[in-house]
Parts: sequence; C-alpha cells; structure tokens
Amino acid sequence: MVELSSDLEISLRLPDLWQQEAIRALQAGKDVVVDAPTGAGKTYVFEQWLEKGPRGQAIYTVPTRALANDKLLEWRAKGWNVGIATGDLAENLNAPVVVATLEAQKSRLLAGEGPALLVIDEYQMLGDPSRGTNYELAIALAPEETQLLMLSGSVGNPESVVAWLRRLGRQVELIQHLERPVPLDEIHIEALPEKGIPASVKGLWPRAVARVLKAGMAPLLAFAPRRKAAERLAIEIAKQLPEEDPLILTPEQQQLAGETLTRLLKARIAFHHSGLSYRQRAGLVEPLAKAGQLRIVVATMGLSAGINFSMRSVLVTDREFRAGDRTNQVRPDELLQMFGRAGRRGIDKRGFALVFPGGPRLHEARPLHLKRHSTVDWPSFLSVMHLANVAEEDPVVAAHSVASRLFSAERVPLGLREFSIKGARPREIEQPQRIHRQEVREIQNPDGEWERQRAPQKGPLGQVLFYRRGQWKDALSIPSTLEQVPVGTLCKLKQNGQVVYGRELPLARLGRGEEEGELVLTNWVWKQLKQSLPQPRKKGPRLSRHRWSLEKLETEILPQLPAWTMGGRAVEIETRGDTIAARLDYSQAVAYAYRDSAGRYLLGPPERTVELMADLRLSGETNEGSPIAGPTPADAWFQLGLIDRDARPTRRGVLFSYFNHGEGLAVAAALEDRTYPIEELIFDIANLRAGHRFHIHEEYSGRLGSICRSTYRNASYRGYLRKGVPPEYGDGAAETLRRLDAQPGIKHQLMSEDLLSGDIERARLEWRSLLNHIAHAPDLEWERWLELRDHARWLVSSMPETTFHPEDLPALTPSQRKRHKSFLRFE
Repeated sequence: MVELSSDLEISLRLPDLWQQEAIRALQAGKDVVVDAPTGAGKTYVFEQWLEKGPRGQAIYTVPTRALANDKLLEWRAKGWNVGIATGDLAENLNAPVVVATLEAQKSRLLAGEGPALLVIDEYQMLGDPSRGTNYELAIALAPEETQLLMLSGSVGNPESVVAWLRRLGRQVELIQHLERPVPLDEIHIEALPEKGIPASVKGLWPRAVARVLKAGMAPLLAFAPRRKAAERLAIEIAKQLPEEDPLILTPEQQQLAGETLTRLLKARIAFHHSGLSYRQRAGLVEPLAKAGQLRIVVATMGLSAGINFSMRSVLVTDREFRAGDRTNQVRPDELLQMFGRAGRRGIDKRGFALVFPGGPRLHEARPLHLKRHSTVDWPSFLSVMHLANVAEEDPVVAAHSVASRLFSAERVPLGLREFSIKGARPREIEQPQRIHRQEVREIQNPDGEWERQRAPQKGPLGQVLFYRRGQWKDALSIPSTLEQVPVGTLCKLKQNGQVVYGRELPLARLGRGEEEGELVLTNWVWKQLKQSLPQPRKKGPRLSRHRWSLEKLETEILPQLPAWTMGGRAVEIETRGDTIAARLDYSQAVAYAYRDSAGRYLLGPPERTVELMADLRLSGETNEGSPIAGPTPADAWFQLGLIDRDARPTRRGVLFSYFNHGEGLAVAAALEDRTYPIEELIFDIANLRAGHRFHIHEEYSGRLGSICRSTYRNASYRGYLRKGVPPEYGDGAAETLRRLDAQPGIKHQLMSEDLLSGDIERARLEWRSLLNHIAHAPDLEWERWLELRDHARWLVSSMPETTFHPEDLPALTPSQRKRHKSFLRFE
C-alpha cells in the first residue's frame, strides 16, 4: 500500500459523475483517456485516485519544468510525499508520486520499466512538431503492467488515440465531459460602453481595456505576440488607467520584483513571459493572479501552455507570436487553450472571450485533430537497434517492431528494408554529397496550392485578397483593412455593384458670416495644407483657412488627398449638416502583399516551412534507374554516420541514442575532434539549448557550433539539425554563465533588451539538465566519452541545489489573499 503523508489534505468536494467514472476505470486496472475542457477538473481524477490508496508508484508528467515545479509546490503544500524528475532535477525519486517531464522518463520506458500509473497531462503534445515523437514512443513502449491516464481538453479526435492504444493490446476507457464548468461568452469590445472614458486615455488597447474594466469584466488576461509587446502594453495600461486601491507589497516582494514589475504590481497589473525568473512568476505574478489581486495580466502567447491560472476575461491581441527566432501563426487549439483561461470555477458565473474587428474569434478556437508527423524519434530507434545488435538480434527487425506500434494505422517507412537484402544500399549512399536540402517558406494560394513564398511586392489595394476565417475575400470588403488608417471614419462605397469600405473625411464647414466666406477648412486639412507648401512662402496672397469655395476645394485640396490619407482618392463629396466631407476610395492605395504564381496579391495567406531536397545528379535517376524519392530515416542516419552499411549503429549513433534531440550529434562531433579539450567542451555544452539571445556575448564557445557545421555539412533535419547545429543552439551562453560564476554581481550588466533574467536562469537549467543527463548516461567504450561523463558528474555534484520549496518564495500577506474587486472610475 502506498503511504501518503498523514496530514494529506482531504477535500470536501465530491467528484462529478464523469470523474467518478474515470476513477472506477482506473481502479479496474484500465487505461483512461480523459477529454474535458480547461478547468473542468481533470487533475482531480488523479488526486482522488491517489487518495484511495493505490498500489505502486505514480509518475505524473507535464509538458514543462515550470508546470512540474508548480505541481511539486502545490502537492507538497498539501503534505504529500512527492518527488521530481525534470532533467535538471532528480529528487526523492522513490516517492509515491513523482512529477516529471516525459523526456526524463523515456529511457526508463525504453528499457521496459515503468511505474504503476503513468499520467500524461496535456497529451495533445503528441502533435507537437519537435516533442511529439518522444510522447509517441513513450506511450508505444510503456510496459503492459503500467496503466496510462491521459488528460487533455484540446484534442478533437480522442477516439483515434483510444483506437491506437487498443491496437497495442491495451484495455482503454474514453471519458468525455464536454461542458465547461464556467460558460463562456464572446463579447465584442467595441460593443462595450465608452461613456465616461476621457479623451486623455490614448491608444487602441488602453481604451479597450478601460471599457473592460468599466463593464466589470476584470480581471483580464491579455495575450500579446512577443515579450516586449507584453511589457509595453502592461506599462501603457498602468500609465493611463488609474488604480484607486494600490496593491501593497512587502519589502521582500519588491526586491524580488525589481523596479518595473513593482510599479506595475502596485497598479494591480503585471506581465508574464519567459524573461521573468521562475521566482518572479511562481512567487509573485501567478499567486497574486490566482488570489484575484491583479486587474490585468499581459502574457505572451508562446507561454500560454505554461499558464496555470484563469481570469474572468481573456483577450488575444494578435494572430502571430514569437517562439525562439521564428514567428508562428496561432493554431486553433492554441487559441482554444488561451480562451479556455476565461472564467474561474467557483468564482465567476460566466467567462468572457473578448474580441475585436480583425482579431481572433471564439468560433476559430477548436481542438487539435491529432495525427503523427512524418518524423520519427531517431534516438529511440537507434537505441532499440543497438540493444538488438548487442543481443545478436537483427536491428532492422527490432526497429520495424517498434515502428508497428506507432500512432499510425499505416506502416511508418524507415527505409531499413533495403539494408536487410544482402548487397543492397540506400539510394543516396553512393553520392550523398549530391543531395541538397533547404528549408523554405511556402504560402497557400486561393486555389489551395502551396508555392514558394517570395518577398512582398507593391500592388493596388483594390486587387489584394485577404485570407480571413478560412476564406479569401477582397481586402476592401473587410472593414478591418482600413481600421488603422488614422484619418476620417469608416464608410461604405458602391464599386461595380459591390459594397467596399473606404474612409469619410471632413474637409470644411459652411462659413458663418462674411469674414469666414463660403467655406472654412477643417483644422486637420488646414494643417496638412500648410505642411505641404514650400517654406518659407514669400510671394502670393496670404494663405487662410477662410473664404474657400467648393470649386477651389476640388481643384486645390482633392488632388492632394492621396498623399495626405495614405492613398485615399475622393470619389464623392457629401454634405452632412454644415460639414463638407469627401468619401475616399482606397482601391489605388499602395499595399505590400505576396504575389502568387497567378499574379494575385495576397495578404495573410496560410504559411508553412518545408524541407526541399534536390538531387544534383544529371540523370535524375538512381543507378537502378528508379526515380529519386525523398530520403528515408535510414538514408539520413547513414549520411550522418549514425549507422553503417549493415544498418548497425556506429559509435556516433550509439552516443546519439543517449540523448533526446540533436544534442547527441553535437557532443559526438566534438568528442571526435581530439584537439577539443574536455575542460572546454563541458562548458560549451551550455550553448546547445540556449537559443538565439546570447550571441552578443560569444567569444570562444562558437567552436562547438563550427565543428558541428563542418561535420554535418550544414545539413538540416527537422527536429535534429538546422544548418548543421541543433535547432536550439545559440552561441554565447557558455561565456555568460562562466562570467556569472566568477562574478555573480554583474548579472544586470550582461542583460539587455532581449536577454533577461529568465533567459539566463533557463540557460543554466538547460545546461544543468544536459550535464545531469550525461552524468547518468550509459557506458560506452570511448575514452573521451567516459572523461566527459566524469567531468559532468563532478560538475553536477558541485552545483548548488535548485529545487524550489514553498518556503523559498515570499508568502502572500493576509490582505493579498483576499480577492480584489477591480473597477474603474474617472472622476
């Protein structure tokens, strides 16, 4: 019997019927797949199962370290005996419950070992382009005696996952609960009353947030596309929207927050992104948000999966977001996850998804239809092949046995069958250098065809097509196209029998008396006219905004409107009361858009990145005369030196199999260069997962990247190499961490607009994780590998503990634990 702490918190809340059904299925020894919305209580199924005293250990896996730390703190606060395994941390691993990242458990599952219960929270990660293969293999190879509990609210075809598990011979129950605990309404921000908000509140978003606050829809969680945008928005809102009851922070909280975040928190506003340290997020922003102390939190979309709190309203400000050094389109399932944070169970009667013209809408949010990617988990397959080779079994048969268990009803091609035929060789072995690979960006045209994305070109706006809500429309038939034009107001025009949008601009008003004459120019037109005249103006009659005629207006003002109004041309003159206004047509305005092969100008087309391969042989055929096809995994493994001609893993391939992603390729290449001192390599490894933000500090650690590029000829393989180096590789992290170890006080000197405290903290955690991984890796008959492993073990043992305990974080004061009622008055 698993013994939990005696002071385990016993909740008085009774499980819902669907939760009871899931618990009974687990107690019956079945696997359970739970499909329920965010906030419905999926985790509660596991907690209730645990309280009933199960046999054996439970491993609870989550997608990120931050979420693992959150669960650790949450359950330890309940008095549970909980361990953690996240790569950088391995603590209390024999506890009844261990919170982990899935990659930290993969080697155990590959070896045929597993816990009594393996929980996979957010199993939609199966569809993740970079990590999905790890999830797939872990599930496929989980021992028969290990029960699976898979949780998600973002999968559109859970029945396909259930069918896959049953195909593996497992007994599975699908538990679905589609009703949200808090109903969600879509609210148009423009429909909220603006009365009472003074003109001094400037800008689209501050005025929009002011409407939300006045309508009593706070607290608000807003998602911004990138970190600086989140910070700027939070700062601008705090500057323009007063807080009548400022949040009082303790000295310890202020020290942790720093100057900018302290100022925002006092105004009950915060930003939440990866640049914050874990202590700032877990010790300040998140607990204050959960306690209802913050009016507004502005988070980055890239961190949306790591947010573990909800608020009354959610606003998504863009359709794109920054992740690493790339810009991504928000997927429908990511939108579902973001909008799903609206509405707090037990607090709010309803949640609100706030929308605006041209922005993401609630109906666009939908679950992800899971399907496997074309890539496979290279390290796991090579590990299986190596173990088969050691056991004097056929590595090809072993690999195909694993491939038959993958999340696909069809056979997953590995390209290894050619190796099993004596004398056969993979297609590209003879001339591997003649296969050229290149990652290219493609767009989908209105015919549904994908083509190469070219640089935007100038074109008339009237010919531009805009992709919106899955349909192509004339850009000027959509009101949001002209919303950012800073002059006039939106209006409708008739053009060839169709309604299009333009702008209506007041030009003049009727004169009042002889002194003013027939017409008087508006202030804006008068200002534009003066700026357009050469300075100084010495000759001619004195210019005045008075005594204008309609004829003079048409001859001297209308021709200049395109230059003044971003391309609008007057097509109608309207009289509204005493105001003369021009109706502007923007069909000839210049727009920058992609131009497809049919000559159409396109805005916002669907985009994707693909890897193109060209065979540089003149014949266009292999030696056998068959057409060239794309390289299989076996072809890639051979070209990279991971397997030999008999499909048996090489020394490089075995070492690569010890890692999860492309880091093993870099480590192997560095170890093969005997002139590369292990004492330097052990620190340069910090670059392997550092990302792009440290490059300004690079001095010498770039040697690791150079060796990789040379060894692998700048090759790109999705998930493993990008132009010869692992995808997350970034020069400069090693130098940064070594400087901080020597002089801890210079941290702020090393930081910049792009490189923040959270980036440095994360780089150190990733470095420690890799060192810990190497320290616990298997033996290999290679002197330099064993030397590197010894160095890693020594370095890890000398590093300070990084586990966060609840007492390490500043506690909320009694007043901070009470919900704050957010309101806004301008008096």
